[in-house]
Amino acid sequence: MKASASVVLLLFALGSSPVFGGDVQPPLRPRPEGSIKLKLRTRVETFKGSGVWDEVTMMKEVPVAEVAIIICDMWDKHWCDGATERCGALANKMAPVIRAGRAKGIQIIHAPSETMNFYKDTPQRRRVMLAPPGEFPKPLEVSEPPLPIDDSDGGCDTPQKPWYRAWTRENAKLDIGEFDGISDNGEEVYRFLRQLGVKYLIVMGVHTNMCVLNRSFAIRQMTRWGIHCMLARDLTDTMYNPALRPFVRHDQGTELVVEHIEKYWCPSLLSGDLVAGLP
Repeated sequence: MKASASVVLLLFALGSSPVFGGDVQPPLRPRPEGSIKLKLRTRVETFKGSGVWDEVTMMKEVPVAEVAIIICDMWDKHWCDGATERCGALANKMAPVIRAGRAKGIQIIHAPSETMNFYKDTPQRRRVMLAPPGEFPKPLEVSEPPLPIDDSDGGCDTPQKPWYRAWTRENAKLDIGEFDGISDNGEEVYRFLRQLGVKYLIVMGVHTNMCVLNRSFAIRQMTRWGIHCMLARDLTDTMYNPALRPFVRHDQGTELVVEHIEKYWCPSLLSGDLVAGLP
């Protein structure tokens, strides 16, 4: 082993994160062994054209090495006070799930959009930035009807403030591991997943009707590139104001969007089932 590599390994052993410069990609996580059992929920229009969708649950077992978790826009602060409060509570539930997945070898990717300057000198950021280039597949053509909720007012359900960029980093309750990745760029994330041989992407974070669907690293785009996405449905939230259509409680609005995603984009799972299915 070269001396420089020995120094890097020693720093990691001591709990320090070396700064990698130039075009050297920081080390990748050791390839995990074993498989994970995923309990998935989807929606099927059993009788086509009927408009009636049946809930279907299935088990799928896949290699741990082919699974990653991406954490979408779990910022330290949101422009909407209600969203900030709910995301803080969500982070408390999410943190132990992320730690459990990481401990079993699942690749963790943090994606707090528009905060990359905060992480620019970290090996976790450079690890994704420097994933090797490659060709992108022709995007799949996927169609869907409009979302079942009206979020035209921005979706804030607490007294409105003018929109402003409130976030500076990811919520500090979510720790960043040694071999984690950081990116808010879909092309970077896709190249990194391909480098690791990851085929299945568990998406958690906020908000289902906005960033979880629309970010370049999230469900719509990754699905179009052939990555098999899954939504952690109890580790997400929706920007929805019950004063607008369909005039239901906030949590019911979230459930409606989750059902929409299950119908047209990908299955969902529960965090408890995810942890229980780890090897």
